Amino acid sequence: MTATLTFHGAARTVTGSCMEVAAGSRRILVDCGLFQGSRTLEALNHGPLPFDVGSIDAVILTHAHIDHSGLLPRLSALGYTGPIWCTPQTADLLRPMLADSGRIHEYEAERRNHRRDRAGDEPITPTYTEADALAAAELARPVELEDWFEPAQGLRARLWNAGHILGAASVELEAGGNRLLFSGDLGPDNKAFLPSPGLSDPATARGFDHVICESTYGDTTRQKVTMYERRRLLAEEINAALKRGGNLVIPAFALERTQELLLDIAMLSKAGAIGTAQVFVDSPLANKVTEVFRAHADTLEDTGGRDVFTHPAIHSIGPAAESMRLNSMSGAIIIAASGMCEAGRIRHHLLHNLPRRDSTILFVGFQAQGSLGRVILEGAQRVRISGRDMAVRAQVRHIDGYSAHADREELLDWITAAGPIAGTLFLDHGEQEAIDALASEAQARGLAPAVIAPELGDCYRLAAGQPARRIKRGAQSRRHAVGRDWQNDYADLATGLKRRLAAIEDETARMRAIARMRRILDDYAQRERPKRRR
Repeated sequence: MTATLTFHGAARTVTGSCMEVAAGSRRILVDCGLFQGSRTLEALNHGPLPFDVGSIDAVILTHAHIDHSGLLPRLSALGYTGPIWCTPQTADLLRPMLADSGRIHEYEAERRNHRRDRAGDEPITPTYTEADALAAAELARPVELEDWFEPAQGLRARLWNAGHILGAASVELEAGGNRLLFSGDLGPDNKAFLPSPGLSDPATARGFDHVICESTYGDTTRQKVTMYERRRLLAEEINAALKRGGNLVIPAFALERTQELLLDIAMLSKAGAIGTAQVFVDSPLANKVTEVFRAHADTLEDTGGRDVFTHPAIHSIGPAAESMRLNSMSGAIIIAASGMCEAGRIRHHLLHNLPRRDSTILFVGFQAQGSLGRVILEGAQRVRISGRDMAVRAQVRHIDGYSAHADREELLDWITAAGPIAGTLFLDHGEQEAIDALASEAQARGLAPAVIAPELGDCYRLAAGQPARRIKRGAQSRRHAVGRDWQNDYADLATGLKRRLAAIEDETARMRAIARMRRILDDYAQRERPKRRR
């Protein structure tokens, strides 16, 4: 029997992970994640789902990060009532993660509807609500690592440690006579809380027909940094930031990254390496997630089964009013979500700290193409946040040692350990440069007969022991949503436009420049009208 594999998300981009496996009349999803990045890419979250919700028998969820789980509430709201198979830790994390995402969608829709620059536009509705999110979380069906289960009739699966975040798993799946392995997100060798990723039973977990592997850092070989070296780098950044006199603002994912930072800061504070710095965790979600970590402390490495997150220098911020009071502070460490600066309280702190020359913004995680975090990290002098143009005067710094993703060599080691691969190695969950670099090396090492980088919507026929064959291409509109979009370029233009016009000394020349820009836009509009009539 043959099977098909369709990539509904995370194809040549790092978010929106969602794959559909069909075998006979059975269909399951591996992940159902939210797209994050440019407005064009995020618009895919609101459009029609690219599959028939009523035909889906089950979901297997690799982990609780929103780019892997964040469209589950929409799936549920559209009528899905089947199981969401995942590890017990992921099941515990889903409720706070999805509920927070629902609240953010409600808040962002309301905020954007009240913006002056949207006056007269059609109102925006939230992608889903908190109630939708809580309903989806109730569908979680916990299963322990390495235990076989049947997600749908005739399909068999089990989960393997992925070493990425708490509860993260790779998925081994038998479907339509094929043995498939989905990496999910893989963690690096040096990782707080979790053992390194791996397939712990080589006798049964080797030799797949098709392997689907993430490639977030497929073009990067990191210098290996131990946990102690990472803490030393963090101490240097903290001390330098506080010496400047302003705040140190750290955009951090609420799940795992914040807890790793708290562990390291507590250890540094205990050792006297960062003085008396006060730390404010301004993320209600991060505080709830930390409670889940406490509940699973006996399963975590580096904790000794103890609560390592309670420390006199660390303060949890609750209501928004408490968050606002941080505006008047200097010399504080503020950790806030989201990690890519796309939503949440971090945007509020950026508004107040980006213009300050004495403040520091420290990035400790991957910033997707098109995200506000990526724009800041790449050196933008001005950015647009919540409809406001903002100068970037703060110091912008970056530490790579906190990555929760395997680098190029670690990915290749994992792929090699899963071999021999009889059919196809699919590379997803990465940007084009990363995928190309990883594909080139995988081919050079002969890791699979075929190495494929699918695009959004591509569907492949799978057969045991043979390379996959593409039988359908994704819609052009979805494929073209990947990467920077016109709104990124518009923000770049708009934030500097007034300043550039002011640099033209002659008033008449300034007015001529504006008139010329208007003529160019009118000319393009005239050219497009005949195309729309065809």
